[in-house]
Amino acid sequence: MNSRSKKRLYVVVILLILITMLWNALSQPGVSDFKSAFEEVDLYRNENNTGPIERVYIVATNDTLWNEMEQYGQLMPYSKLGTTKVYFFHQDSPYPIKALSGRTNFDPAFERYCLARYVKNSNGLVQFTVFPFKP
Repeated sequence: MNSRSKKRLYVVVILLILITMLWNALSQPGVSDFKSAFEEVDLYRNENNTGPIERVYIVATNDTLWNEMEQYGQLMPYSKLGTTKVYFFHQDSPYPIKALSGRTNFDPAFERYCLARYVKNSNGLVQFTVFPFKP
């Protein structure tokens, strides 16, 4: 094999690798792939960029497909040493329009309408809870 053939082979291999990487990046599942419709009602993010970043999402949905809710939560941004919380409410039930920081992330009057909660904590551990405020 001469040097010209080797160069062509390297170019072809590199192009195949780049095409595969691009295809993998662009073919990842997204929100539009879900059967359920999700609407992000509100997002709270603290302004602390040097310490723990807290994100709280209020999301309205038209269905109770639990695995899709968990997958939706996994698509939300997450920062190391930060916490991401996603609260799901049915779109036909009352739901909060304002996300808050701290221990209570929305008006407690809406707790009974919360379908599920997705939490990814500072260690990267995920907790998905169905009806998190039911006794």
